[in-house]
Amino acid sequence: GFDHASLNRAFRELAAGADFVALAVNRTFKDADGQLSLDAGAFVAALEFASGRSPVVLGKPSPDFFLSALADLDCPAADAVMVGDDAEGDVAGALRAGLGAALLVRTGKYRPGDETRFDPAPAALVDDLAAAAEWIFSRAAI
Repeated sequence: GFDHASLNRAFRELAAGADFVALAVNRTFKDADGQLSLDAGAFVAALEFASGRSPVVLGKPSPDFFLSALADLDCPAADAVMVGDDAEGDVAGALRAGLGAALLVRTGKYRPGDETRFDPAPAALVDDLAAAAEWIFSRAAI
């Protein structure tokens, strides 16, 4: 459904004053075949460029996304640790939102070198969720 006609229709709605809301601005996702595929961010970027407007981003990497999750948990941002496979949306997004740490796992859509591609960098690069839990528990105040 993301052909020229659909994107042009969305552009025309934005040009006419429609609210510009994006669920996320991720570059890629790991598809069912195990390969990376183009995510919604490219389409959001195209509409942003064409319309000259910036979207309200409801999901990652919006700081409001991370902070609203913490509010539901009654957890101060400085005490929170984000674990994710996306160095940009998960890790850098969480750290920019003020979370205390963010771990990048070598699973999912992770590709070698992702840990150095975005700023801020992850607190640690770990093999999987078990290693992430070990990292967190080794630093927990008991």
